Amino acid sequence: MDLNPDLNSLSAYDYELPERLIAQEPAMPRDSSRLLVVDRARGVWEHRSFRDFPSYLDSNDLLVANNTKVMKARLLGWRLKQAPGSAHLVKGGKVEFVLLEKIAGQGPHVWEGLFRASARYNPGLRFEIMTPDGQGLRGALVRGSSESPHGTVWAEFDRDPVESGAGEIPLPHYISRGSTKEDEAGYQTVYAKHIGSAAAPTAGLHFTDEIIRALAERSVSWAEVTLHVGLGTFRPVKSNDIRDHVMHEERYEISPEVAGSIRRAKAGGKRVVAIGTTSIRTLESAWKPGGVEPGGGRTSLFIWPGRPGGHAFHVVDRMLTNFHLPRSTLLMLVCAFAGRDLMLAAYREAVAQEYRFFSYGDAMLIL
Repeated sequence: MDLNPDLNSLSAYDYELPERLIAQEPAMPRDSSRLLVVDRARGVWEHRSFRDFPSYLDSNDLLVANNTKVMKARLLGWRLKQAPGSAHLVKGGKVEFVLLEKIAGQGPHVWEGLFRASARYNPGLRFEIMTPDGQGLRGALVRGSSESPHGTVWAEFDRDPVESGAGEIPLPHYISRGSTKEDEAGYQTVYAKHIGSAAAPTAGLHFTDEIIRALAERSVSWAEVTLHVGLGTFRPVKSNDIRDHVMHEERYEISPEVAGSIRRAKAGGKRVVAIGTTSIRTLESAWKPGGVEPGGGRTSLFIWPGRPGGHAFHVVDRMLTNFHLPRSTLLMLVCAFAGRDLMLAAYREAVAQEYRFFSYGDAMLIL
């Protein structure tokens, strides 16, 4: 272990993970996953089951969850090209479009997304997506190309790509299988309400109705915010100096009622416990002197330990999270919250004890 790491260096957030520990399926039932409980003050941890999670909370705690809902955002199809000597369009090479966000004010069905194709592409490229009704969903690129430095494109579709039923659940790239009908439920939290995410807020996947009832029986308060997970959360860091990394903006919403409950909790000395990194980024983005501000917004907040004096967390006191990819902004956020050395030591312990990692993996509670 590097005893004097440069906390602005990408290599400071690396760890070794055997591929066999990357979870390919969700835990069944959800709350049967394991829970590594890390005590920041004492620098120790213990191994528990997620069903023990409510026992760590009481009436002095306010849980804050992200209630976004994952879209069937992965669209598979093919290029359309004009047949020689004909006005008819014929199928070309395979393409993939991952929906990120609908673009307001650019027409009814213009979306930003990630585009993949077997050859170079530019604005004007037309493509078609398979749909259950057999009619097909057609689109055309209107901005961005295979040379675009920001990595996303805009496409205009002939109808709503979400309502068309053309997409499938966009499982992360490290899950080495296609999505199934079971993932349509398994890759959603039980409290998901507002559709708009291209990835799940995975710390919430462990919750069941029984766990939520157990929390209520312990008089734990519950509040929900919305952050639609997009490229800002799962985009990899490519710069060796992480200060050069630019977060992609993501949309969030906090109701006046929730903002008020958080302000009252903080004023009353209650602990705010965030379910997942997206809840943390939402709360910390909406914080102003005096408390959390209600309303909608866009955040590109990047939290890492290397800032002078570290990152000051104004709202969140504890957090529940999954185990994150090496060199990811999510791991950097967790290191900012609990300390890099403690976190990487806990990760090494999780590897040694063969915890399941990433989206469908086990959980960590940081006290």
